[in-house]
Amino acid sequence: MGNVTSNVAAKFAFFPPDPPTYDVLEEEEGRLVVPGVTADKNMDVHTLDTKAGNKVVAMFWKHPFARFTMLYSHGNAADLGQMHELFIELRAHLRVNIMCYDYSGYGASSGKPSELNTYYDIEAVYNCLKDEYGVKQEELILYGQSVGSGPTLHLGSRLRDLRGIVLHSAILSGIRVLYPVKVTLPFDIFKGTSDEIVDWSHGKRLWELAKDKYDPLWVKGGGHCNLETYPEYIKHLKKFINAMEKIAITKPMKQASCESAMESKQSKCLRFGLKSRVEQQS
Repeated sequence: MGNVTSNVAAKFAFFPPDPPTYDVLEEEEGRLVVPGVTADKNMDVHTLDTKAGNKVVAMFWKHPFARFTMLYSHGNAADLGQMHELFIELRAHLRVNIMCYDYSGYGASSGKPSELNTYYDIEAVYNCLKDEYGVKQEELILYGQSVGSGPTLHLGSRLRDLRGIVLHSAILSGIRVLYPVKVTLPFDIFKGTSDEIVDWSHGKRLWELAKDKYDPLWVKGGGHCNLETYPEYIKHLKKFINAMEKIAITKPMKQASCESAMESKQSKCLRFGLKSRVEQQS
C-alpha cells in the first residue's frame, strides 16, 4: 500500500517539460554554457554528481554585492530554461546570488524524478555552494516552490545555522494535495487564495503551526502559477531579505555564542535564524 501511495503521489508531483527547454554545451576550454545566456549575464553552469549516480544541472547567478545566496528549488512543471528572466529579476531586486537547479529527469539533468532523487539533488547542489563558492549556512536562504518545498525542507532540517527558508505554494505532501489529511509541520507559508492546484488550506495550516513566525503574505486571487506577477510578491520577499540582513548585522556574535549552547539545550537565537521563513506561492 505504501508503494502504491508513493507512486500516486509521484505521478501527481513530477511533470518535467518534454522536451526540455534548454541545452547545456561544453566549450573547447571545458566551460559549460547554455545557448542564449551570454557571458554578461554573470551565470555559471555546473553538472553535479548525486548519490544516485545522476548528473543534475545547476546554475549560479552572481550578484556583485550579495550578502546572501538563495538556493532555489522550482515547481513541478518547469525547468531552468523557462526561468532565466525570473532569476535575473530576483537577483536584481533582492541583491542576492541565486543557485538554481533541475531535479533528476528535468531539463538537461539525467535520471528520473522521484522524491528520494530530489533529496540527493539538493544535497549535491548545496555541496557545490560550499565547495565551489564558500557559501556558509548563515549566508544561505533556501527557497522551495510547490514540489520544491520537499527537498527544501529536507535540506533545511539538516542545516542548523541557516539564515532562513522561503516556501512558495508549499505542499503538506503529494498525497495530501489529493486527500485532506491533518499535518503537523512547523513552517510559515504565504500563498494565493485561489490556488487551483494546492488548496489554500495547506499554507494556512502550515502558518498556524509555525512556532517562530515571519509575517505571511496571502495574495488575494493569486493562483498556483502566477504569484510572481503580483506586486505584493517582490515587495514582501524584499522585506524579508532586508529583515534577514538586519539580523546578520546586529546579532552575529549572539548567534555564534549560541552554537555551543545547542549541545545541551535549545538556543532561541539559532531557532529564530532557522525558522524565520516567508513562504510563497507558485
